[in-house]
Amino acid sequence: MSQVLFHAVARPSIILRSSRFLATVAPGSATRHDWTRNEIQKIYDSSLMDLVYQASTVHRQHHDPSKIQLCTLMNIKTGGCSEDCSYCSQSSRYSTPTTASPLLEVGPVLEAARKARANGSTRFCMGAAWRDVGGRKRGFERILEMVREVRAMGMEVCTTLGMLTPDQARQLKEAGLTAYNHNLDTSREFYPQVISTRSYDDRLGTIQAVRDAGISVCSGGILGLGESDRDRVGLIYEVARMPEHPESFPVNALVPIPGTPLEGNERVPHDTLVRTIATARIVLPETIIRLAAGRNTLSEAEQMMCFMAGANAVFTGEQMLTTPCSPWDVDKTMMDKWGLKGMESFEQKSVARKEGTTLRDGGVSGDTHREAIRP
Repeated sequence: MSQVLFHAVARPSIILRSSRFLATVAPGSATRHDWTRNEIQKIYDSSLMDLVYQASTVHRQHHDPSKIQLCTLMNIKTGGCSEDCSYCSQSSRYSTPTTASPLLEVGPVLEAARKARANGSTRFCMGAAWRDVGGRKRGFERILEMVREVRAMGMEVCTTLGMLTPDQARQLKEAGLTAYNHNLDTSREFYPQVISTRSYDDRLGTIQAVRDAGISVCSGGILGLGESDRDRVGLIYEVARMPEHPESFPVNALVPIPGTPLEGNERVPHDTLVRTIATARIVLPETIIRLAAGRNTLSEAEQMMCFMAGANAVFTGEQMLTTPCSPWDVDKTMMDKWGLKGMESFEQKSVARKEGTTLRDGGVSGDTHREAIRP
C-alpha cells in the first residue's frame, strides 16, 4: 500500500470529525461570547483546507468579500518608551536603529492624513511611543486637535497612545476618535515572557475604558514571539470572551529588529498566519481581521490566501510605526488584479452604530459621506 493511500485510509475518521465539528460551529452560527478554549483549539487544529473553507463561508455571511479596509499608520512620537516590550525597537531599554523624537506638530500630521485620503485610505491611525498619557497635558491636547481635524476630513481616526484613564478615553471620544488600538499581544500565560512593565490586566483595563467611552476597540496580537499554537488560541479566546468583540483584530507577524531581545526570531510560517486568521474569523465573525505588520514579506499569492481565510483590512502607505509597509500603488495594482476594492469610512456596521449620532451631528452620512471621502 502506498504511503499516500495509507494516510488516506488511516486518518479518515480524524478528518471527518474535524469537518463535522467545523460544520457545527461555523456556517450560520450567531456571534458568541461563550466560546471555550477547547472549542477554539479544535477549530485551530482542524484540517487547514477545511478551516479556510469554513472561515471563508463565515466571512461571506458577515462581510462583503470584495471589500478591504485600507488604513494608513503614522508614528507621531517615536522612541524613548519606558516599557520593555521585547519586540519593540521604540523601547529606551534597547539599542536599536530607532531614534527618539518628540511629538509632531499638527500640520505635518494633517498633511500625511490628506495624502493617505487621496490615495484611498479611509482610516488614519496615529501612534505615540508612550507607556501612558499621564503627565502629558499639552501633548494630549495636541493629539485631540489632530483627531478633530482628521475626523473633519471624513476619515475614521484611530490612535494608540499606551494606557488610558476613563477620562482620557472620554476626551478622545468627544474629539471624534473612531477606534483605539491596544493589543493584548499574546495569551495571558505567555505574556510575562514578552513584557514585564505592564500587566495583562492593565491592557484589559484600558480596553474597558475605551469601550465604556463608546470608542471602537482594535485589539489583536503578534505571531512569532516564541509562542506556541496554544498561545495563539489563548489570544483569540481572550478577545472572544469579551462582552463586545473588538471592532478589529490585528494579526501581526513579528518583524525582528536588531537590538531587540527577539532580533533572532524566525519568520512566522505562512500556514500559521493563515490558520490564526481563519480561526479568528470563525470565532469573531463580525470583527474586521487586519493583516498588519509583516505583510510586506508575503507574496501576492500568500496575501490572497489570508484574504480567503477572512482577513479584510490592511495597512498601506509609506511606513508602519518602525517597520516597512506595502506602498499604495503596489496595493492598488494587486487589488485591481484580484477584484478587490477599498471600504468606505464607517462602512462596518458595528462602527457605524457607535458613530451614528456623531455622524448625523456632523452632517456626514450616507451618500454625502461617500462623496466626502472620495479621492
